[in-house]
Amino acid sequence: MSTYLQGKLRRRMRAQNETTEAGFTLIELLVVIVILGILSAIVVFSVRGINDKGQASACKTDKVTILTAEEAYFANNNKYGTVDDVKQGGFLSEVSTLHEAVLDPLDPKKQPTIRPLAGGPCAAP
Repeated sequence: MSTYLQGKLRRRMRAQNETTEAGFTLIELLVVIVILGILSAIVVFSVRGINDKGQASACKTDKVTILTAEEAYFANNNKYGTVDDVKQGGFLSEVSTLHEAVLDPLDPKKQPTIRPLAGGPCAAP
């Protein structure tokens, strides 16, 4: 009789082991999907502003570059010039697509105003 009970006990133990190692339950999978959704939403919202900051930095750098080139042009020619003049003088590698230099027609020795091009990414909305 004891062998009969031992066999039955072994079968029960084997059946328990097989069901516990079957895999994930539906609830566990849903919890993992929800957690992944929350994490992806956090990443999307945190990365969203990076492009705006990069564009603002590019605008600021472009403006400073034009001002520096204008000062170098002034040091050589004793007058300020347009962005095209500064480029032809060798102080800029290319004409800016973000800003323009506006000269005072009455005073060529007055530092030009650097303003964003209309409709460009640096223009204020």
